[in-house]
Amino acid sequence: MIEHGGGRVKPASLEAVHAARSLAAKTGGQVQALFLAQANDPAQQTVVRSGVDQVLLMIHPELENYTSSRYLSTVVECIKKGGPLAVLLAATNHGKELASGLASMLGSGLATDCIGLDYIEGTGITVQRPVYGGKALSSVEFSGPDPAIISLRPNVFRPDSAPKETEASIIDHSPEWSGQSRLLNLKEIVKGGGALDITEARIVVSGGLGMQGPENFHLIETLAGVLGAAVGASRPVVDSGWREYSNQVGQTGRTVAPDLYIACGISGAVQHLAGMSSSKCIVAINKDPEAPIFDIADYGIVGDVLKILPILTQEFKKALQE
Repeated sequence: MIEHGGGRVKPASLEAVHAARSLAAKTGGQVQALFLAQANDPAQQTVVRSGVDQVLLMIHPELENYTSSRYLSTVVECIKKGGPLAVLLAATNHGKELASGLASMLGSGLATDCIGLDYIEGTGITVQRPVYGGKALSSVEFSGPDPAIISLRPNVFRPDSAPKETEASIIDHSPEWSGQSRLLNLKEIVKGGGALDITEARIVVSGGLGMQGPENFHLIETLAGVLGAAVGASRPVVDSGWREYSNQVGQTGRTVAPDLYIACGISGAVQHLAGMSSSKCIVAINKDPEAPIFDIADYGIVGDVLKILPILTQEFKKALQE
């Protein structure tokens, strides 16, 4: 299923398309993208040219905003008609909710937050997913009725190159429940609409209690602005009311896997590491040389984060202007 908003497709959904395309190449199958919307949407054209074979359009005014009941019934309807081998969703808030609901309603196997996907002849679909706070990987094989329900961690299945310039066929449908009366009238309100979602960001700059107060987070915001990064935070920072929950990285917050993760004044509790240890490059800044964050960091800076951040910001500005 394709997640979209504001006329654009979420990058995590395009990654799911790429993963599906790789899986289809091994099974000899086709890739069908499910696009739910209230009316024709500019994002449709992105999906049509994303490398899928078919785009199934489910158009209805009640699909303007996400509601789990409507979306679940619509997706289940499509699955029962199409009989797919697997359903791939991005491991976003909506994707996680839909994945669990689909598995329950269909009696299918479920694997969440996967970072590896394969098909083995005679075995079927296999996935790899982190367990024990990211300290180990679990390999999962599916048994039971199709489809396998799989959610994929964002920023893991990015294609190396743009998809081939092909145009998918479009199948236009209305949901079977379209004649029923409206159950709910909901409007989705996104706080901080201009902010970059940390689960999709290629670069994340996160702050911990070492920032010493909410008034110092402007240092992180300035660096993030220079790098085109999203701003994250540890759970103690969020619990203290310094940042919104949407910024929280960790086991009880958001799981991120950016190309670059800069941890500022974060000691590295196991709960936080579980949410960012898959980052491709980790830079840690902390005045305590024994802080656990340095155990997983690729680069470490020991010192006062409030003094180091302005220096880093200036150096990045110089480097990016060259």
